[in-house]
Amino acid sequence: MSNSEIQWQVAPGAPVGVIGAGVMGAGIAQVAAQAGHPVKLLDVREGAAAAAISSIAKGLDGLVAKGRMEQAERDAVLARIQPATATAELAGVLLAVEVIIEKLEPKQQLLRELDALLAPQAIIASNTSSISVTALANGMKTPQRLVGMHFFNPVPLMKLVEVVSGAETDPAIAQAIFDLSKRWGKTPVHAKSTPGFIVNRIARPYYAETLALLQEQAGEPAQLDRALRGAGFRMGPCELMDLIGHDTNYLVTQSVFEANYADKRFVPSLVQKALVDGGRLGRKAGKGFYVGIPAAAEPVVAQPLSADLAVVGRGPLVETLAQWLAHKGLAFVRDTASDWAGLRVDATEIHLSRGITAAQLAFQRGQPELAVMDWPIAPDRCEALPLAYAPRAADRAKVEALWSQLGWAPLVLRDVPGLAVARTVAMLVNEGADAVWQGVCDEPAADQAMKLGVNYPAGPFEWLALVGAAPVCELLDGLFTAYRSERYRVSPLLRQRLWA
Repeated sequence: MSNSEIQWQVAPGAPVGVIGAGVMGAGIAQVAAQAGHPVKLLDVREGAAAAAISSIAKGLDGLVAKGRMEQAERDAVLARIQPATATAELAGVLLAVEVIIEKLEPKQQLLRELDALLAPQAIIASNTSSISVTALANGMKTPQRLVGMHFFNPVPLMKLVEVVSGAETDPAIAQAIFDLSKRWGKTPVHAKSTPGFIVNRIARPYYAETLALLQEQAGEPAQLDRALRGAGFRMGPCELMDLIGHDTNYLVTQSVFEANYADKRFVPSLVQKALVDGGRLGRKAGKGFYVGIPAAAEPVVAQPLSADLAVVGRGPLVETLAQWLAHKGLAFVRDTASDWAGLRVDATEIHLSRGITAAQLAFQRGQPELAVMDWPIAPDRCEALPLAYAPRAADRAKVEALWSQLGWAPLVLRDVPGLAVARTVAMLVNEGADAVWQGVCDEPAADQAMKLGVNYPAGPFEWLALVGAAPVCELLDGLFTAYRSERYRVSPLLRQRLWA
């Protein structure tokens, strides 16, 4: 049978093989078995597959105890998963998913073995999170049947699957895995095989910008985490890196950096390398940025405020500010004629960040009573919004009283360009835009992947719609000028949106 005659699909009930019985492999085996497939779970480590099945049983017992699964269904799922001890036992499967160590050579060796073993109509998938699917297929006799099927941990709970096509992948195979993922209760997105695929690529700035701020001593980890939680993220970057493990996070960054020929946008951090070198790997080591789990922040207590308030300028973020002040019952006037955007408290100007420091703005405007505020991306969820003051700003009490009236802790950072939320969100938008510009994915896939794969409150193009292309480009241009770094170059797609 020639490849052109094969109808690529994984029919309901078709046998599935999973190679690698770690946490991810066990999760994939469980999901396949719950979808009705007989599964052979293989691991070269003696007893590993049996131990993984016992772990799956424990998880299913928990679902039964909570009333989310019937005992009969639990028994049927477990009956479908059988341990295997040799690759030859997978000969009859119609889908093989490799989930072994994240290194090129061992994966290539296994994939070539599967290619020689499996029937011509069988599909081979790799759960790689960062290795090129094109490179993995090198050496296979039928490389067109290899596709990336990247799940996220924990597999039974996380909805996203990145369906990754290498240079040789048959589009019909990618579509077959896309359709299969849907039948398994997942939300698949198509991606081209480039470093980091969608999620691991677009997510890099979430860690990188905070690490850069820490290197500049702009704030403490707890402050920066609080700032990003205030933008709607479930966890701040520092606590999330502690959870992931700094060794893992650093290696992914290093891999993406090297795969992109040392692109400054992905440069690893000396701050994180010091943590790794010192064994401060995060929660699994009992210490990282934090020792244990960080304590909750003190609630905001409103302070009395007597001042003339104005909402200044135009644009989506200005309208967000006006709506939030009105929601909080604060009286203000609109000033749409000024050449800047933000708030004014009596004579103090509070500029929305555009990648320029408060010190520079105060110098350029001849206005010592000046501060820069971070972007109020999610004012209703914000517990602390960063501020930076110009060196000679004296009337700070009124600014901080206003913040408390708005329900925000006045989180005063060192006066660095872009503060915390603005530069992080702008860089996430920029990376998403570049991924689409380069054909890695489309806009809906970028948004969906980031929300489902890493639980972001919005996707890059949803933020772009919220903030507008002009503020994003202006802020990135400000950072580019301030740091003289290609790291902050603006994606051509964003320039096109701005000019349009």
